[in-house]
Amino acid sequence: MDRILKSGKWLFVFSFSFYVFLHLFLAKVGVDKYVPTYFPFPYFINYFTGICLLLFIISCAVGKYDQLAAMLLAVYLLLVIVLIHLPKAADPMELLNVFRITNMIGGALMYALAFAKDRWVKPSEN
Repeated sequence: MDRILKSGKWLFVFSFSFYVFLHLFLAKVGVDKYVPTYFPFPYFINYFTGICLLLFIISCAVGKYDQLAAMLLAVYLLLVIVLIHLPKAADPMELLNVFRITNMIGGALMYALAFAKDRWVKPSEN
């Protein structure tokens, strides 16, 4: 049972590899569908976020700067909600994306607290 529970950490981390693939290899799809037209340099933003997601995965796999990476991932995901999905929240699918990404933020913060090896922020005694 312990092995099954410990696999959750890696399921969370490696699930982002799908997003890396989308950002780096299917950039046109992401730019056309998700990057708002008022963003400058949409392809740069798309590739940059794909590389940041890849760095999160590598950081967690190696165990270096993984707490910082998880906290930065949470900030990035919050920005995705505010800048991309909330402006279109009248569409039920976009509202569903808000809830899905909120769950991912929770997972990133739980990873930073419970699983990170290279801790930048020490858990409080409370």
